[in-house]
Amino acid sequence: MAPLFRRPVRRTRSGRYALNLSADERAVLESLAPQLREALTDPDAPGLRRLFPPAYGEEVDADKQEEYARLMQEDLVERHGAALNVLEQTARADELSPDELDAWVRALNHLRLVIGTSLDVTEADDPHTNDPEHQLYYFLGYLQECVVEALAGDD
Repeated sequence: MAPLFRRPVRRTRSGRYALNLSADERAVLESLAPQLREALTDPDAPGLRRLFPPAYGEEVDADKQEEYARLMQEDLVERHGAALNVLEQTARADELSPDELDAWVRALNHLRLVIGTSLDVTEADDPHTNDPEHQLYYFLGYLQECVVEALAGDD
């Protein structure tokens, strides 16, 4: 029996992934990617802290943290930006390759982390809120879950 709700991502027989998103949902994804990519120009911004977590626990001295950031931050910014580029460029596509969908799951995760940080989301938050920013956060989470399920073959 087919599910009663629309699955936004499903694997096709050819091994690609069909997207079933509304024009509005696609436009939102298309607009969020460049916004976060622009924010990545300042990786030290407080709202991005979840994208650039410290490599060591709090007890390690600042010099080791700075050395890690010096060695890794540019690469992380580049990888985050690349995933966002794929999301933006393919938001209106009918189908995605496995590599493109893998980039989507990473980009959706980056977006959720930043939005969740700015909203200070907790486990106690109500996912049925009418607040548009929280609705966006939960939509991205649902979409990310569907992407992961499709990649795992659970759709």
